[in-house]
Amino acid sequence: MSEEILVNVNPRETRAALLENGVVQEVFIERDSRRGLTGNVYKGRVRRVLPGMQAAFVDIGLERTAFLHASDILRAEEVVAEGLEPAAEVGIRDLLVEGQEILVQVVKDPLGSKGARLTTFVTIPSRYLVYLPFGSGIGVSARIDEETERARLRDIMADIVTGPGGWIVRTAAEGAPRDALRADMIFLCRLWEAVSRQGRTAAPGTLVHADLDLSLRLLRDLLAPRVERVRVDDADAYARMKRFATTFIPEMAPKIEMYAEARPIFDLHGVEDEIVRALERKVPLKSGGYLVIDQTEAMTTIDVNTGAYVGHRNLEETIFRTNLEAAQAIARQVRLRNLGGIIIVDFIDMEEEEHREQVLAALERALQGDHARNQITEVSRLGLVEMTRKRTRESLEHVLCHACPSCRGRGSVKTPETVCYEIFRDILRQARQFDFQELLVLAHAEVLDLLVDEEAAGLAELESLTGKPIRLQAESGYSHDQYDVVPI
Repeated sequence: MSEEILVNVNPRETRAALLENGVVQEVFIERDSRRGLTGNVYKGRVRRVLPGMQAAFVDIGLERTAFLHASDILRAEEVVAEGLEPAAEVGIRDLLVEGQEILVQVVKDPLGSKGARLTTFVTIPSRYLVYLPFGSGIGVSARIDEETERARLRDIMADIVTGPGGWIVRTAAEGAPRDALRADMIFLCRLWEAVSRQGRTAAPGTLVHADLDLSLRLLRDLLAPRVERVRVDDADAYARMKRFATTFIPEMAPKIEMYAEARPIFDLHGVEDEIVRALERKVPLKSGGYLVIDQTEAMTTIDVNTGAYVGHRNLEETIFRTNLEAAQAIARQVRLRNLGGIIIVDFIDMEEEEHREQVLAALERALQGDHARNQITEVSRLGLVEMTRKRTRESLEHVLCHACPSCRGRGSVKTPETVCYEIFRDILRQARQFDFQELLVLAHAEVLDLLVDEEAAGLAELESLTGKPIRLQAESGYSHDQYDVVPI
């Protein structure tokens, strides 16, 4: 499998797309006005301690206070004795007091109405390693499955690590030489010394250490040997990425190319079209079936439907083939849309146990290339699959869209008939409360058309009851369910 990364840079926005065999799999967007906070280290001040929630709200200088759970708080004795064991069994008031200053790291960006999620278990990543200053031991990424390579990496780390803290060997370290790992280790130790020193003297609400911007993060996290090239359409960004790669991953530097053609870079491989389609609720399948994807604050639901697909054998075979195709499409859409948290997949009900197992296995295989951690449960008797995917940044829809001003995010609006009856009730209410010469009804043209057509008899009856004329006026700026009844 070959991969390619496209980077599009605009004055206040950077976008990137990860392609596998020419097909867009993931899209990354970072705007100057809404830069991601995940990985940033702040000096915070505890504002409120909530024993009932075993949590605290911490001011780190953002618009909303951030959330810190007791299980994400490091105790002094854990640094020496237990490494990264959580402190959930200890009461929050035994760990924090209001007004206390504390060094914290963002593990989840603010999402919707929720503030950022924090931890005191600071981790500092580099190309090959992740340093855990308050941890202990050496871990190797589960994505490195060759046992001899895992043993080699463990032996190297055990030999070169001398100071305190824990270490995680990242997937990118597969095949990395000893000198490269040692250089990463030295760099991270020095970086933590600087972060720790600044954290001791910084004022509360101060950013102590910021993670890399998107263009450099891509090189650090995604530039693996299977990536054939990285194409960038901005000269300044290209120069920065080239310098970064030359310094930290020199063997990959030749893969970074400047894209200077007139055709926009995101028109290659139809990336712009893929982004537009990723904002649609309905996803068509090649067979004629389709997915329906709905995001809510609590979870994302994905419904699988056969649609126009009728198959060639029997109903069970048709359902099975549709679900197999849907499993592949779901894995791609989850990555493309950056869906996170709880995801419920409603596959079409299958009678045969073997079919359910094959569909689940297909979904698991399709998700193996996902860079975010995910977990999948068994298929229930109703065909439901519950999965979770680590959510650190906002989904593509939340980055690019906001709630519809007409329906305010409900996904539906009142029918013109419903609005007509609301207007009738409002007219009677006004007639009982005020003296007036006439009533002026301001509403959407579609609502007024219904009033003078199908509901004309009701309008005439109201004029008779009130003894006053009712005048209608169309307002182009009104939504379908917006109206005003004005006594004159």
